[in-house]
Amino acid sequence: MPSASRPAKDFFRPLAVGAPQPLHEVPARPSRAIHFFDPSNQKMAAKIPAMVGSVDVLLGNLEDAVKADNKEAARQGLVDIAQATPELGGPDSKTQLWTRVNALDSPWALDDLTTLVTEIGDRLDVVMVPKVQGAEDIHYVDRLLAQLEAKAGLQRPILVHAILETARGVANVEEICGASPRMQGLSLGPADLAADRRMKTTRVGGGHPGYLVRQDPPVNDLGVSDHEAPRSTYQQDLWHYTIARMVDACAMHGIYPYYGPFGDITDVVACEDQFRNAFLLGCVGTWSLHPKQIAIANRVFSPSVEDVRHARRVKAAMGDGTGAVMLDGKMEDDASLKQCLVMVELAEQLAAIDPELKEQYDAIELEA
Repeated sequence: MPSASRPAKDFFRPLAVGAPQPLHEVPARPSRAIHFFDPSNQKMAAKIPAMVGSVDVLLGNLEDAVKADNKEAARQGLVDIAQATPELGGPDSKTQLWTRVNALDSPWALDDLTTLVTEIGDRLDVVMVPKVQGAEDIHYVDRLLAQLEAKAGLQRPILVHAILETARGVANVEEICGASPRMQGLSLGPADLAADRRMKTTRVGGGHPGYLVRQDPPVNDLGVSDHEAPRSTYQQDLWHYTIARMVDACAMHGIYPYYGPFGDITDVVACEDQFRNAFLLGCVGTWSLHPKQIAIANRVFSPSVEDVRHARRVKAAMGDGTGAVMLDGKMEDDASLKQCLVMVELAEQLAAIDPELKEQYDAIELEA
């Protein structure tokens, strides 16, 4: 839905003379893991060419993890990597090239955009914008990108991804999603958001042992509750509400939601749990802060063989999609088919870029 500040008839018109035509639909490109790297770190940058093809998205990070005196080196490092790695980025690459630019209120954001778009814009797939507060931030980036694309003679628009890191951003999430046809998706930024909300946690993502529900007290033979008896507690997810709201806003506007960072690199079990919660709620991918998280993300955000097998069976049994059928003692109807088609479509997209998954999915046989 177009933002109220732009007439519907103008929403898909270029914002600068000579800029490429805006997309009417965001391409459905697999992006299970968005792997962050610091382009100013020579050791890290040297590993990037070898990662092409094994990770869906490589993101050159120019923002928080880069020290102020390394900002220009990081920007130039990303340009150098893109120019030296022709198989990275662009519409035909198995690995997309993204960047996270500096915040729009910083002294580096303008140079980030002007340099990257004019020098590697034909390879750059998505610009991630941090700390987006409202549609006005997207409007600014939208117009600037159009002008720079026209200047660089680009033939396709660079997409925009916003990070939800402030309470105001969450409150404005629907208008952010609908602010521009460039919008590719949203990511949760739990650390900055926690600080902005005054949440009492210092963790980067994940649950918290203090955020819990407690089992009801046992009742004795007289019907009196024993509040002193031992009772089980169950840790809850601090981010459930925000992720669900983000997913709804993205689905409403036809763009994609992502979980953000999981800061405890050593706790791979909790990391996988958090990723799976986001996947089940509707997220299509997550951030990776360490190579070990790439494998977790690829596994979690790919439908299991069992789920794909069931989805294909329902699709085969439902025929034209009308009516209802019984399968393994369960009723499957039109709503069931729609759920299953989500799984089947995702499996087909991933099989096109992941030979191992293709082999697993192709081996599935449909039982009668």
